[in-house]
Amino acid sequence: MIGDIRETKECQLKDPMDLFHSGQVVKICAPMVRYSKLAFRTLVRKYSCDLCYTPMIVAADFVRSAKARDSEFTTNKGDRPLIVQFAAKEAQVLCDAARIICPFADGIDLNCGCPQRWAISEGYGACLINKPELVKDMVRHVRSQIDNPKFSVSIKIRIHDDLKRTVDLCQKAEAAGVSWITVHGRRIEERHQPVHYDAIKIIKQSMSIPIVANGDIKTLKDAENVHHLTEADGIMVARGLLANPAMFAGYEETPFQCIQDWVDIALEHGTPFTCFHHHLMYMMERITSKQEKKVFNVLSSTSAVLDYLNDHYGV
Repeated sequence: MIGDIRETKECQLKDPMDLFHSGQVVKICAPMVRYSKLAFRTLVRKYSCDLCYTPMIVAADFVRSAKARDSEFTTNKGDRPLIVQFAAKEAQVLCDAARIICPFADGIDLNCGCPQRWAISEGYGACLINKPELVKDMVRHVRSQIDNPKFSVSIKIRIHDDLKRTVDLCQKAEAAGVSWITVHGRRIEERHQPVHYDAIKIIKQSMSIPIVANGDIKTLKDAENVHHLTEADGIMVARGLLANPAMFAGYEETPFQCIQDWVDIALEHGTPFTCFHHHLMYMMERITSKQEKKVFNVLSSTSAVLDYLNDHYGV
C-alpha cells in the first residue's frame, strides 16, 4: 500500500530508479515555484515522502550566472534522493545545466508542463509537448553527456486533446532513454477542471518505463485512489503537501508536531519570513477558524508568528 511508512534514512539510500523498482508506489513532492525549496523538502522527507523535486529553474540562467545558481539551488547531505527540474529549449544548454548539477543531485527533470504564459512565450514548459523531436533530442543529449549511469533524466508533461499525440511523445522520449515520465492529467488550457486519470492510465499501459500520476491529489486516500485508477508507479503531490506536509505519513490534517518541525527547520535554514509565514498559512488552513486566520495571516514578523504559535498552540 502507498500508506506504508518507511524509514526516511532507507529512502535516502536509494537512487530514484531503485524506488521505482521497489514494488511500492513512490511518494513524490512536486516542483513548486517558491515552495519546494530545501527547508520544505527537509520537512516532507520527515513524513514519508520518498523523492523531492526542486522548483523549476531556467537552465540558461543557471548555466550563465553563478548568482542564479546560488539563489536558485541549495541542498545538503540529507536532501536525497533529489531531482532538479529545469526549463530548457536547447539540448546543449540542458546538458550544461545537468553537468553542473550532477554531483549534487540524483537526476534532472525537463519541464514540459508549465502552462504559464511567460514560459510558453519563451519556448519553455507546456509548449514542448508539441515538439516531440526536440524533447527526444534533449533527453538523448543529456543521456550521452552525463557519465553517471544512475543519474536520471525525466520529463513532466501535460496531455494533448488527441491522446495519441501524448503517447507518441512519451514513446519518443522513452526511445531516447528517459527514466520516467510524470503526467499531469490536464490539457494546457485546463486549470481547475477534473483531471483525466483515464488518460494517465492509457499512457501507463502504452509504456514500459515508470509513469507518475499528478493532479488534484489532496490526501493519502486520494493518492491510493489515483494509483488504482491509473496503475501509476508514483504519485506526485503539490498543493496537497502544502496544506498537509505529513499527508504521505497518513495524517488527515497537519499535526502540531509537523508545525513544530517546520518552525525548527525553517529557523535553522534561515528561511525568509514571507516563505516561512506562507507555509504556515497553508498548513493551518484546515485547523484554524476564520477569525484566527484573519489575525494570523496579517502577522508581519517572525517573532510575531512565533509568539502567536506559542500563545495559541504551545508550539
